[in-house]
Order: sequence, then C-alpha cells, then structure tokens
Amino acid sequence: MSKYYVCTSIPYVNAEPHIGFAMELLYADVLARRARGKGDDVIFCTGTDEHGGKIAEQAAAQDLTPKAFAD
Repeated sequence: MSKYYVCTSIPYVNAEPHIGFAMELLYADVLARRARGKGDDVIFCTGTDEHGGKIAEQAAAQDLTPKAFAD
C-alpha cells in the first residue's frame, strides 16, 4: 500500500471561478479517487484564502470586509 498527499493551489475569490481551476481540481480528485480505489492511503487537501491583497482590493471595491466578500 502506498501513501499519497494530493493538494491543489489555493483558489482566490477575487473573481469568478474559471475552467482552469476546475481542471486542476478535477485532475487532483481523479488522482485521489484512483489511488483510494486501489486501496492506497490518500490525503486530499485544498483550501481558500481570505487574506490576500487581491481579496482586500475586491472587497473594498464592493464596500465589504474581506471576510464578508469571501463568505
């Protein structure tokens, strides 16, 4: 049995989701599911970021706090 740690880049919420990020998540998900299907131990990790400069700029443009914008 092998062990895998699959992770993706952090999606930024400063714009609409796009196909490029969807492809990255899809590929990572397929890899993780295939390894699990073979009985391998897999950790699949992705996350979000509410604290980047891009988020602060977009939140300010919409008169929101970064947390409210990201939520």
